[in-house]
Amino acid sequence: METLEDILKKFAASGWDLIAVPARRWLDGKGDRAALIAAIEQADRECGSCGCELDPLYQRALAFLAASSE
Repeated sequence: METLEDILKKFAASGWDLIAVPARRWLDGKGDRAALIAAIEQADRECGSCGCELDPLYQRALAFLAASSE
């Protein structure tokens, strides 16, 4: 089972600055939750159905972030 940290590591290694930068910041303990969520939502809109390995991870990451705010 993937954790939020596992998913963010994949985002950080993706090379796509839209999600790599906020994911890296979050992993470094300097992240902004709202910025991370906004970046993941935008990535999901732009790329969420292209068929790449990241597609299913956007919604999982958002679910983890939603659950951790409760």
